[in-house]
Amino acid sequence: MEMNIIGIIPARYASSRFPGKPLHPIAGRPLIAHVVERCREAASLAEVIVATDDDRIAEVAREFCRVEMTRADHPTGTDRIAEVAARVECDAVVNVQGDEPLIAPAVIDAVADALSDAEMSTAASPVNNISDVSDPNVVKVVVSAAGRALYFSRRTIPFVRDLADADAAAQLAAFPFLKHLGIYGYRRVTLARLVGMAPSPLEEAERLEQLRALENGIAIAVRQVEHEAVGVDVPGDVARVEALLREA
Repeated sequence: MEMNIIGIIPARYASSRFPGKPLHPIAGRPLIAHVVERCREAASLAEVIVATDDDRIAEVAREFCRVEMTRADHPTGTDRIAEVAARVECDAVVNVQGDEPLIAPAVIDAVADALSDAEMSTAASPVNNISDVSDPNVVKVVVSAAGRALYFSRRTIPFVRDLADADAAAQLAAFPFLKHLGIYGYRRVTLARLVGMAPSPLEEAERLEQLRALENGIAIAVRQVEHEAVGVDVPGDVARVEALLREA
């Protein structure tokens, strides 16, 4: 039976680095509108929903998609989408970050497709930039032969022992490092179970939510894709994203 998979985009107004980010104009349209459009281009999603606790975001987002209001006290975007998933009709959910207007529909489809034989899924792409090798903001993932995540870390993993004293360029040439893309797929029941668990020790140490799943025995299917994630984290990212949109 074909799964009913929906896309949910968590969006909040408050942000210490970029207040009001979902509504900031990108090439003449609100940032959130670009993300919704990319989700709609994905063949796997039956519906796209913006999940927010802010009336300003809701008013704008209702012009182009369904909006579900949520509580304001959710600690993470995962908790926010779980509230919505619990009350809408679906078998599974793809959580698409609201600050990635260039997310490729093919990446969304890959993550959704992986849910056919997995409780949870995500995506990773090859590390191509030398600066990413040791950047703690670029999360690395190591994957089993069966395509399941073994571990995620802000450190460079694996540790290439024979090149321990070599520079990042030499290490990158020797091993195909993978960087994690911040998109997740969940079976509905798995998502509900996951947010009911307490934060795990590894999760708190690395500040990576996905480690809660691994520590509690939830396997994460990882689809390898060719995609350079370009998000809008701070106002200075807007010009770069607009330039890339013009090239697309």
